[in-house]
Amino acid sequence: QVQLVESGGGLVQPGGSLRLSCAATGFAFDHYAIGWFRQAPGKEREAVACISSGGGTTNYADSVSGRFTISRDNAKNTVNLQMNNLKPEDTAIYYCAAGPPRPTYAPLPPESAYHYWGQGTQVTVSS
Repeated sequence: QVQLVESGGGLVQPGGSLRLSCAATGFAFDHYAIGWFRQAPGKEREAVACISSGGGTTNYADSVSGRFTISRDNAKNTVNLQMNNLKPEDTAIYYCAAGPPRPTYAPLPPESAYHYWGQGTQVTVSS
């Protein structure tokens, strides 16, 4: 059974940091690219970051570039999203998703590029 399970969300003050994790089971994790998406209240889901199957290629939305870092450990079937200098506008439900490799990850792949999705984890940035 394919599963993606996000963890690490929570409440943090502006300027703080959080590290989200995505644990995968039930498929050949090292053959899939992973993306992080987020959806804020009343807004459409948007792509935040992605990483290629081997981890050698990453890409970020302009809104998080320089603050967020995506990484993966294929031995542990996990992907992490390190989020620093968080802002109130980063408040959203964050989802990880897995999809087949692509020839390029720029621009960020859309939702339709991903086959498997997690259930999401809430991130709230507030003082």
